[in-house]
Amino acid sequence: MSIYLNSLGMICPLGHTNDAIRARLFAGQSGVLPDLSRRNPAGQALALGALAADIALPGDEHLPLRERSRNTRIALAALAAIRTEVDAAIARFGAHRVGIVLGTSTSGIAEGEHAFRHRSPGSHGDSNGCAFPAGYHYGQQELGSPAAALAATLGTGGPAYVHSSACSSSGKAMASAARLLNMGLCDAVICGGVDSLCDFTVAGFSALESVSAERCNPLSVNRHGINIGEGAALFLMSRDNARVALSGWGESSDAHHISAPDPEGHGAALAIAQALQRAGLQAAQIDYINLHGTATPQNDAMESKVLHALFGAGVPVSSTKPFTGHTLGAASAIEAGLCWLAMQDDNHAGLLPPHLWDGVADPALPVLDVAAAGRALGHAPRHVLSNSFAFGGSNVALVLSRVED
Repeated sequence: MSIYLNSLGMICPLGHTNDAIRARLFAGQSGVLPDLSRRNPAGQALALGALAADIALPGDEHLPLRERSRNTRIALAALAAIRTEVDAAIARFGAHRVGIVLGTSTSGIAEGEHAFRHRSPGSHGDSNGCAFPAGYHYGQQELGSPAAALAATLGTGGPAYVHSSACSSSGKAMASAARLLNMGLCDAVICGGVDSLCDFTVAGFSALESVSAERCNPLSVNRHGINIGEGAALFLMSRDNARVALSGWGESSDAHHISAPDPEGHGAALAIAQALQRAGLQAAQIDYINLHGTATPQNDAMESKVLHALFGAGVPVSSTKPFTGHTLGAASAIEAGLCWLAMQDDNHAGLLPPHLWDGVADPALPVLDVAAAGRALGHAPRHVLSNSFAFGGSNVALVLSRVED
């Protein structure tokens, strides 16, 4: 049974419309910029993938307090772009036949940070004699909140839940959405992911010495780590024919280390192999690979090793994290969204998402075919692979295939 990605709503540091995002992507214009308000332990301003300050996010006043957060409003912004198609699916199939499966790692953590900073000493409200400010509910931090908020907004009654497996979250959400369709539990699913900047994640990755003060530099000998980003990508997925299908997916778990990947990449290779098998494709049929490409020493080493073993150096690759930052729980869906944009009819030249870096390859890494700005296939990509490898060894690989008339 074929599973199709019928429409895409996305908001990220490259913009809040598909046209704007694709234009900046193919032009090589990064959305990662220095943020003077957040610094590393050395006092350097961190480069972050923040949404543009002039983007007006939708309101969330229609939701219960526990579902209100900036994270929710970012998800609502992505939903707004596909609301017409979603409403049509609800009208056609019935609200109980439309599901929602998302990935996130932050949910409303930023609201919790704000609440703890502004507790009122001396007020009654908890055992410490302090009260949280008005407008805060601990449920805002509940990881299922984004799915509950979208279900409440749309009035859907199908399954609504969230995956939270760090950087693989939204890829796993897309795989779960496909399973809901294949099992006949839903006729359409809104799937993808959302994550928002907060001090918790920036400080946490800084403590791990994994954050770069400059724009991240995947595959370079000069790479220093990731840039934290934010955004959302939502797909309307169904069995209705569309230009792009989710033809394959694979999932695995390394159980190797809490934060470091298995250096041999056994789990990553297994996820990729499963995705190719499910899609009915050989490695040679993949036109482009979107790397997990975090620019951390260990991830780039592992991923390069796995891809060189499976594909050699003949498939164009790039990491799009220098454009958006690492959007954590939303990364898989946003990167699948960038691939989806490249697979549409109006990409006649077959331009590929370019790899932004300093061009100084790490000689310790196996050679890959890195896609420079302007790289084109001469036709829209037919089959693409997008990888996401998360903390705890949670791996997901997605294969998107273009459906010809």
